[in-house]
Amino acid sequence: MKQKIGIITMGCSKNAVDSERLMAQLKINDFEIVTDPNEADSLIINTCGFINTAKEESINTILEAIALKKENKVKKVYVAGCLSERYEVELKKDIPEVDGYFGTEDYKGIVEILGGRLKTELLGERELSTPKHFAYIKISEGCDNPCSFCAIPLIRGKYRSKSIDELVVETKSLAAKGVKELILIGQDTTEYGLDLYGKRNLNELFSELSNVDGIEWIRILYTYPSHFPIEAIEEIARNPKVLNYVDMPLQHISDNVLKGMRRGITKRRTVELIETLRAKIPNLTLRTTFIVGFPDETDEDFNELCEFVKETKFDRVGVFNYSQEDDTTGFVLGDPITEKTKVKRNNILMEIQKEISLAKNEALVGKTINVIIDSLEGDYYVARSERDAPEVDGEVLIDKDENVEIGNIYKVEIIDFNDYDLFAKLN
Repeated sequence: MKQKIGIITMGCSKNAVDSERLMAQLKINDFEIVTDPNEADSLIINTCGFINTAKEESINTILEAIALKKENKVKKVYVAGCLSERYEVELKKDIPEVDGYFGTEDYKGIVEILGGRLKTELLGERELSTPKHFAYIKISEGCDNPCSFCAIPLIRGKYRSKSIDELVVETKSLAAKGVKELILIGQDTTEYGLDLYGKRNLNELFSELSNVDGIEWIRILYTYPSHFPIEAIEEIARNPKVLNYVDMPLQHISDNVLKGMRRGITKRRTVELIETLRAKIPNLTLRTTFIVGFPDETDEDFNELCEFVKETKFDRVGVFNYSQEDDTTGFVLGDPITEKTKVKRNNILMEIQKEISLAKNEALVGKTINVIIDSLEGDYYVARSERDAPEVDGEVLIDKDENVEIGNIYKVEIIDFNDYDLFAKLN
């Protein structure tokens, strides 16, 4: 009988891509992938180690898997990913019941401990965990930015771009599986190509990937504001397959906090970049994230951030509470701002954005937009517009009686709205 393997993925879409590659290797080695942990002979937990809440969730998941092992519901438990990469020594000491710890990309070690053999010629192959019509593609690994709050360079290492040729081959493979929407990810996507080509080459990557038959939408996430190449902005504006959507985590706007965060950019330059993006890219959807409660953040800094959000009117905003991370340069600053204050600031900022989002959604009523159908849930088809990345943005809900198919792109008319979602009918 085939050995049954369950993979639990924690954290971000970058981790999800790692799990998809691992699943492909396991299937090639004739293992059976199961989604229910109770059906698995072995469980692999791909952990997240980015912030405290993610680390706690990963540890709790490991402990739940160990409980299944003690009940003889699974035979082996393996831990991989960011938490294992960063805290392997501590984890081995604290949770010795785990049968093996592996780093972020140790596919070989995992496959071999299960009794298989890594097929190096097939490392680009993936078993999609997303709906088949969209997929994430990791264009780089690691990060060279010195942000004082972030442990990613410690976990993932220096920045390494994947070649355009390699990414085109991977995209063709994804398109052959039915992928229509390609979502470009990395720790810093605007740095793409500098290590390989001596220049930031995101514009050429956009161009080459858009030539792959079957790919209709290309979306970019995780751009970095201090070095956004103008050529990439122009390619987004020019190329009909590259969506007019930019995800650009700013983290803050106060010069005092930006300096403490070591972001390499000022408020003035940030404002100028946003003005350039909006001037050059028609109908731009601009998404960002902020951190509240950074040790240097005063009440004045936070109020400045609130005013900035009110004035800039981002299309999408996410907010994280500061998490003190071991071995980062910001660790020495301590964590002086109370959790209560962080939660309060988070809520205030999200209330500001909620009003902005409501007004933007109201302005879309009566307009025609393109959407891709993700799923059928209850009385509605759940779709996303060009303005919406999976999981982090809003949804467009379409009555289940409409004649649509999951995975297809349609023109719809917006007929109603709420704070973050839209309601639509076929045009």
